[in-house]
Amino acid sequence: MALPLGHLRPTPARPGARRPYTRISGRALSLPPLDVFSADWPGICRRIVAAQKQIFAEVVTSEERTVYEGVGEGGDRTLVIDRRCEDEVFTELEKLGEEGVSFVAVSEERGDVVFGEGGDARVVIDPIDGSLNARRTIPSHSLSIAVADGDSMADVRFGFVHDFGAEEEFMASLGQGATVNGALAQVAPGDGRLELVGLESAEPDWTVPALQSLAGNAYRLRVVGSIAITAAYVAAGRFDAFLSLRPCRSVDAAAAQLIVREAGGAVAFGADPLEDAPLDLSARYPMAAGRDEAALAAVRAAQDA
Repeated sequence: MALPLGHLRPTPARPGARRPYTRISGRALSLPPLDVFSADWPGICRRIVAAQKQIFAEVVTSEERTVYEGVGEGGDRTLVIDRRCEDEVFTELEKLGEEGVSFVAVSEERGDVVFGEGGDARVVIDPIDGSLNARRTIPSHSLSIAVADGDSMADVRFGFVHDFGAEEEFMASLGQGATVNGALAQVAPGDGRLELVGLESAEPDWTVPALQSLAGNAYRLRVVGSIAITAAYVAAGRFDAFLSLRPCRSVDAAAAQLIVREAGGAVAFGADPLEDAPLDLSARYPMAAGRDEAALAAVRAAQDA
């Protein structure tokens, strides 16, 4: 028999508690462990964005932003602003951990950080995607956060990208579509022609073969400087396709690839299926995205040139 809501008296959660409970007429009833997917991820991500904005407002010149401290787990030299922005992410994640939520955070600077019992759930973080842009005070850099129930790109269930230059928010939940600033995001309609293609990791030595392959297939190229933003532009119908000219990491791509797929586009990490693209920090793979399979095939051919 259902009990009146007034009989439920929640017991405050204790830090590290794994099985919170309520009392009904003096009896303790166990509840399932708190689930990482029941967290308010849009709210969490927006609080992180607000905190990071304060950091960028305090450290405004290229000289101030070009201060390093060691090497991150991803293998790159760590900028102080990278570390500070990552700290803001972990401030929020630690709150979840204190509520008894179990997951593994995968972050560019700290590597794998286990909360609670760890388990299959992953929170994949790039606190600044486009660090070179941020360091040189170019506005196009982003926060990227993905939440997955396993260890592959196919397992991502929530993706969030915030572009600090345009102050735009791209977001998707598995099976629920994608949004840009709250409005529905959809890839551009396909007409057989690639008008705009986004290019990332565009070191000069890598570009010539790709450009030759795209000659006659693409009208114009754009280089934004952030894999997450560029892929999200495919989801928003701004770019017809996107390719990275050298292998990227899971933290760069995990959120944006879901946003592209939920907007109706296609994504590839080399020739293997998404299930074989791991979320661990050591993984490297070529990434490409398109408004449809034909657009994806065109940029993958350029990637392989």
